[in-house]
Amino acid sequence: MDDSEVLNFNEQYFRPSKLVAINIKDFDYKFFDKYFGNYNDIKLPNYLFNSEENTIINYFSLLREASSITTGGCGSIGNSKAPYPISYNFFNDDFKKRVDYNNYLSVFNEVGHINLIKLHRLYNTNSPDIYRYFFEIETIEPSVKGNTSFAYYYGFIYLIYENGNYKISDIDLRGEDFLCAPYHGWMHNAEFYVDITYGDWCHLIKERHPTEKDGYIKNIYVTGTDGNDYKFQFIQLTNGTDVQVNQFIKNKTGVFIPTVIDVNKCIPRFRGLSRHRHCPFKSK
Repeated sequence: MDDSEVLNFNEQYFRPSKLVAINIKDFDYKFFDKYFGNYNDIKLPNYLFNSEENTIINYFSLLREASSITTGGCGSIGNSKAPYPISYNFFNDDFKKRVDYNNYLSVFNEVGHINLIKLHRLYNTNSPDIYRYFFEIETIEPSVKGNTSFAYYYGFIYLIYENGNYKISDIDLRGEDFLCAPYHGWMHNAEFYVDITYGDWCHLIKERHPTEKDGYIKNIYVTGTDGNDYKFQFIQLTNGTDVQVNQFIKNKTGVFIPTVIDVNKCIPRFRGLSRHRHCPFKSK
């Protein structure tokens, strides 16, 4: 590698995100005083849930200053554990049945701060009544050496519209490894992933066109062997990994519409292959 390649390699895989936080709604002590107490007794106002995006931003804004760490921080941190009983009530009743409050609290063990740095609406063609978003968070956690360090997670958050409110119906949270993508495997790179899965496995690619990149969004356009045009959308994580989030096919009017192509069905021996280590927050 020359100097520029080394620099790009290091910037993509080894350093923290430079994105600004999205979860900046201000919830002061007066707000927490209103809803202090047992999580079962909390009744939150409807304005917190008036749109899918507002629900997500309000949820992570509450959790921004939450802290459940035992070492680091040089004293008290933010709003301590006060946000947790409130944020739990952003879940709909069905999700609460699947993730009880104690399990919910365990997800935040040794987490001292949360910044929401990426949020992108996705398409859920299997469940039209479910709203689906991609998100990435930056946390501060104790390290084994006694100080605190950054950790990054990404995932998918699902919402459902019930009784005039958008409530969270599921969260799939996954940790990021900063030593995996630079040393191991094509599955972390969008272009390689498309070439191998849709090309080598599914024999769908006649021509792959130049990638379009807008911030952390990657769109890869393909002319298919079946005569159709496809768009595969990826989001680049802070650790440099590309995660596929949407698939589209162009219809007769020239508009890309959501579709589902299960690459695991193309070659039987690849069925069940997973590239992710799941967090226990996933309840399904």
